[in-house]
Amino acid sequence: MTIQQLRYVLMICEAGSMNKAAELLYVAQPSLTSAVKELEKELGITLFNRSGRGVTPTNDGLEFIHYAKEIVSQYDNLLDKYGKNGNLKKKFGISTQHYSFAVKSFVEMVKHFGTDEYEFAIRETRTRDIIDDVFTGKSEIGILYLNDFNRKPLEKLFKSNGLVFTPLTECNAYVYLWKGHPLAGREKIRFEDLASYPCLSFEQGDKGSFYYAEEILSTSEYPKMIKATDRATMLNLMIGLNGYTLCSGVISEELNGSDYLAVPFEADDNSVGSNMVIGYIAKKNMILSNIAELYINELDNYLRSYQKKHSK
Repeated sequence: MTIQQLRYVLMICEAGSMNKAAELLYVAQPSLTSAVKELEKELGITLFNRSGRGVTPTNDGLEFIHYAKEIVSQYDNLLDKYGKNGNLKKKFGISTQHYSFAVKSFVEMVKHFGTDEYEFAIRETRTRDIIDDVFTGKSEIGILYLNDFNRKPLEKLFKSNGLVFTPLTECNAYVYLWKGHPLAGREKIRFEDLASYPCLSFEQGDKGSFYYAEEILSTSEYPKMIKATDRATMLNLMIGLNGYTLCSGVISEELNGSDYLAVPFEADDNSVGSNMVIGYIAKKNMILSNIAELYINELDNYLRSYQKKHSK
């Protein structure tokens, strides 16, 4: 079994046709077919069902393709980490909850590459999509938080998908609102202070569990609730409707602007989950690429410097 054979199998699965895969791989169709048959003979299984309409993976093939994707991804990461060919296009992707500090760290990471060729991606998306993106290899790492409320169900989900959570920082809850908000001058804000204002929340989709909520204390009773799908809309609603959201308090003014602030949230004694741990998920036993390590370093430095600056 060779890496080349694995790449052949993955391309055939994606193309759905031997002829199309051969074109994309720039190899002769008979050579591609022969390589797959040799692999099937070595494995003792049939990878694809062949018909006039094309090819589809068998049940054995689907399982094999799952592992093949991981092996090829690991191999590519090894090349990225130890390879000597400086002309290789650098590829990297992350998926994250709607954190401006995650975007700011991404910006600083990209600056390191100057004129190098690269293909990077950052996806601000739903919590479940973050987990799926890392599991499927669409993103190398995912940025999200855990607290006492969501930790057990999310860690169970991580384990079933072969993912590991690594903490970066721990923080208390803050109320995020615009500087013209009637509560902006408070030293601390309690739940009863917020009753007259709409709580803003990122939508998690039709199948969204409340364990996926990006906002802490998601099970509390909010008299007024508005859901949004992106940070820009959320910020506009803060100004237009005096809305607020509960967050980590780690904000990038450079990206979000200086019209917003975070006020410490004073939780009730019986509140569960008012403390949060921000970190990243990655595949278990996976060697992170140099780019991923650089991004995590930027993220860690930003979080440390932010907390040091605002703890004074």
